Amino acid sequence: MMARIQKTIEKRARGEKGFTLIELLVVIIIIGILAAIAIPAFLNQREKGWRAQAESSLKNASIAAESHAVDANGSYAALDTAALTANGYNETTGVALTVAAKSATAYTLKATHASLPSDEDTFTYESATGKITGPTAS
Repeated sequence: MMARIQKTIEKRARGEKGFTLIELLVVIIIIGILAAIAIPAFLNQREKGWRAQAESSLKNASIAAESHAVDANGSYAALDTAALTANGYNETTGVALTVAAKSATAYTLKATHASLPSDEDTFTYESATGKITGPTAS
């Protein structure tokens, strides 16, 4: 093996230039390995972004719901998506937000992103706790 490496060095020293087939194959294999690592990581980042959009949409909607309650003498009974929009909530593209439950003193919002692979990726905001729950809620 050392003799073969020495011959290659001597050939290049004499002016022969270029890469051997083995060297090119090694480079292609290395690029393939790096791509196999990078592509799934990239796809996971896209899903994390979609989940973050759903969470952000819930946070914004909860602020609009609180604003609605101020206008409605502290009651959430008439809360719906139109009331949220009237109080400053702007829809996020791809995010479906619904008022899942409401009463005079509390409400529940649910959101999911259309690009997420399953319906299990639904996030819930409950006014009683003030927290977002879901598959990866932060």
